[in-house]
Amino acid sequence: MSTNITFHPGSVDAQERVGLLKQTGVTIWLTGLSASGKSTIACALEQHLLHLHKFTYRLDGDNVRLGLNKDLGFDEKSRVENIRRIGEVSKLFADSACIAVTAFISPYKADRQVARELHEKGGLGFIEVFVDAPLSVVEQRDPKGLYKAARAGTIKDFTGISAPYEAPDKPDIHIRTDECDVTMAVEVIIEYLTKHNYIL
Repeated sequence: MSTNITFHPGSVDAQERVGLLKQTGVTIWLTGLSASGKSTIACALEQHLLHLHKFTYRLDGDNVRLGLNKDLGFDEKSRVENIRRIGEVSKLFADSACIAVTAFISPYKADRQVARELHEKGGLGFIEVFVDAPLSVVEQRDPKGLYKAARAGTIKDFTGISAPYEAPDKPDIHIRTDECDVTMAVEVIIEYLTKHNYIL
């Protein structure tokens, strides 16, 4: 690790940025099994917020692995590093007063807690959204054929089959996608954001 590094503050402080953009930065962290609906909800939420003229950006698991995290695999160590990097990146977005919407399986409670604490130490909002669907439902959906491949043993360390998923104990928002559609899911999140003054 480098030790000869000094943080260089900018000329715009958080209060001025929030005042000019008329919104408060926050990370909306969607977690859940593959095919639970995270990316679908994230896309719809991003579009809805942008139509409300809110500065919003979506970070998706597969997309980030095509660039920033393309050097990482799917073993436990790589998964931890994947989420550590996303925690740092989403914090930067939230610090810019952006509403960052992240859609990652993020299977380990400890890693999600690290991301939360990273934001809280910076005085930034962090909303954990558990996108929940039973394993039987996501296996039936299986849009990419990943569960079928994992059951056949051709994909190793697949979350929910051969690798663990640690569900949140007390998520800020709990969405059962086997019981609601995308529109309802977005409405629940928007209601939470409004109630907690992230959007006005």
